[in-house]
Amino acid sequence: MKRALLSVSDKTGLTAFAQGLIARGFELVSTGGTKATLEQAGLTVTGVEAVTGFPEMLDGRVKTLHPKIHAGILAKRDVPAHMRALAAHDIQPIALVCVNLYPFAETIAKPETTRAQAIEQIDIGGPSALRAAAKNAASVWAVADPADYEAVLAGLDADDAQLRSRLAAKVFQITAAYDAQIAAYLDPEPFPALFTPTFKKLSKLRYGENSHQDAAFYAAPDAPAESLAAAHQLHGKELSFNNIRDADTALAMINEYQEPTVVAVKHMNPCGIGQGATIEAAWDKAYAADSTSIFGGIIALNRPVDLATAEKMHALFLEIIMAPSFDDDALAVLAKKKNVRLMTITLADHTPAGRVETVAVNGGVLRQTTDAKIETAADLTVVTKVQPTQAQIDAMLFAQQVVKHVKSNAIVVAKKGQTLGIGAGQMNRIGSVAIALQQAQQNQDFAGAVLASDAFFPMDDCVEYAAQHDIRAIIQPGGSIRDKDSIAMADKYGIAMVTTGVRHFRH
Repeated sequence: MKRALLSVSDKTGLTAFAQGLIARGFELVSTGGTKATLEQAGLTVTGVEAVTGFPEMLDGRVKTLHPKIHAGILAKRDVPAHMRALAAHDIQPIALVCVNLYPFAETIAKPETTRAQAIEQIDIGGPSALRAAAKNAASVWAVADPADYEAVLAGLDADDAQLRSRLAAKVFQITAAYDAQIAAYLDPEPFPALFTPTFKKLSKLRYGENSHQDAAFYAAPDAPAESLAAAHQLHGKELSFNNIRDADTALAMINEYQEPTVVAVKHMNPCGIGQGATIEAAWDKAYAADSTSIFGGIIALNRPVDLATAEKMHALFLEIIMAPSFDDDALAVLAKKKNVRLMTITLADHTPAGRVETVAVNGGVLRQTTDAKIETAADLTVVTKVQPTQAQIDAMLFAQQVVKHVKSNAIVVAKKGQTLGIGAGQMNRIGSVAIALQQAQQNQDFAGAVLASDAFFPMDDCVEYAAQHDIRAIIQPGGSIRDKDSIAMADKYGIAMVTTGVRHFRH
């Protein structure tokens, strides 16, 4: 009779799988809770202790770690010396190992979990048995995921060696991810000598950035609740590669704001941000900020979507609308368009300082702490003869909060609570200034607008161009060897300029 070792923490589908194994001539060997579950279902099970001759020890820390288990798994069936060794020691081969691991990630996700409790959820015997089975996949089935039970039973009938090999690979993927989570918990250093990330595939995408590119969406096991990976799609087509990147940008931005705010994003840059006393008023400002670019945009709101706001958004073609929730009548209106993606999101107060982000490059990754800096009036140094008004300070701080989310070279022209023009991703700074001002001056509310720059002005031409286009207040980091030229130009035109000492490049 073939022998199967079953020892699982997740009992989903266990009884039916065990019944399928018995029907295919397997003897079941099991441990602790798994054995009790199977026996309660009326199945005949041999305890591991009956195989090894030793009881479970050390509060269950030692169960399957024994030569009569591991030799039975690892013996090469086509090597006579291996089979003679098994016979000499009265060891029966084990043809299938079904193990899933202690729920370490689920345990540490609970805020009340102590370090001692977490360590008790580090599985030792489970990974050892699985890895042994996967190593000997030429003869042994390694089953680590309840989702594979039906396929395994069918594979046993067909003696499907390819499936057995794929499951072996899956074992090493699972155990590698498991070990990576443990390592990250035990040593939370953000920049360790060995960086071993782990991600789980959420979905196969239709294509990547372009239709000839393949793509998939993966989530980290510890993805925060306010991340896109944790968002819930209520309606519409599946997300595309570009949708996901744009939505991630919009979500990062909307998490910055406490006031009712609407963020519109195109190609990973904001095209309009509006704030108001209500979410409808915030939408009106975001739309007015750039009523052309918002077409086909990604919209993030930090308040529930009400009917009035929904009716205004419904009039446009939008790719994604994300909000904490949708009123029932608002959802009914927006869902009339079958393709628009409607998503609920969890918001954070702001991006936590110290969170680390990872960016892929060819052959490696870059990691850095996120740009969570939000300037306040205390961070501003007035460097010109003209002092800014309180209204200008408020507008500059708003523009500064936006500019760090715009691709460099980045320029934002704004009033408090509304962007008016955005210049993004230009190879020279004055090009971004020109684009932002050209757009901003089309807005009827332009008077009193201020300008924010993500980095210093390398020369005074940007300041002069801004002055010639009716800008009377500028916020920028400072730090150029030619700062005095920009300051002198601002004084020439009567502009109030403040510096922050903090650059906000975004590449």
